[in-house]
Amino acid sequence: MSRSALVGNITAMLDDAGFTVSDRCAIRPKSFDIAARRGDDVLLLKILANIDAFDGYTGAEMRRLGEYLDATPIVIGLRTRDEDLKPGVVYFRHGVPVFSPETAMDLFIEEVPPLIYAAPGGLYVNIDGELLEDARSERDWSLGKLANELGVSRRTVSKYEDGMNASVEVAAELEDLFDQPLASPVEVLDGADEVRDEMDDPDEPEADPDDSHLITVLTRVGFEVHPTMRAPFKAVSEDEQRERKMLTGHSDFNRTAEKRARIMSSVGEVTRTRSVYVVDRARQDSVKGTALIEREEIERITDPDELEDLIRERAEMA
Repeated sequence: MSRSALVGNITAMLDDAGFTVSDRCAIRPKSFDIAARRGDDVLLLKILANIDAFDGYTGAEMRRLGEYLDATPIVIGLRTRDEDLKPGVVYFRHGVPVFSPETAMDLFIEEVPPLIYAAPGGLYVNIDGELLEDARSERDWSLGKLANELGVSRRTVSKYEDGMNASVEVAAELEDLFDQPLASPVEVLDGADEVRDEMDDPDEPEADPDDSHLITVLTRVGFEVHPTMRAPFKAVSEDEQRERKMLTGHSDFNRTAEKRARIMSSVGEVTRTRSVYVVDRARQDSVKGTALIEREEIERITDPDELEDLIRERAEMA
């Protein structure tokens, strides 16, 4: 299956699942392919046939964008170089959860979350320690008795009841012993923080020197500017209260800029974020909801409310 067809299939699946889906980010380089929202759940999705193409730089940017836009970064893919991704299993690459289209279908259409995740050494399951302890108590089994049944130490059983993960084989044996499910789902939409390896927050990239004047203006009127390198916008800007956020672009106004502005508008609609594109000379007020503001015009703005009003006014002229 071609990557374009795969993106189309995932987009259609999300639409069937009740998500609002953005236009595809068809500009290179790109850290994500589509954004999607259902209720309060916002996703930034990278879709790949081979997930080995997902590098650390892109992973770091997706995690940053997830933080800025209150979204969950996710990679959906078919395989690695060595094997197909197993259905029902969550993998991790550079701190981002990765899974197959089948797993995505179960999660988003059937609302059945995955129970298994891959980590160094194999496949694991989160055991619900309270359920396990209750099941053992109902049988009147001691820690030692259960340890003997499993062929592990008493201390290991105690750790399972304290929330330590277990191999798929041990989890299946526990469920057979007590004839009830004991696994906790992998909370993918919360970033799967409970099972992924601890990773430091990624550092922000240096801003493009050509954008330094724009960053100066936005900072002066009270916005914190987070530069990007592989997104269809140059930065995500937010006020001190994180109540107002903007996708920000800047370049000469040409066909590529117009294309970027359209993608920004679509992503902004999904993430409920305004978008503004700063140009030297504007031939129109907006592009499909992305406000166009000339460089000299924005440099005269001194107040965040003034900027917000101007962006809203221009966007409404779309």
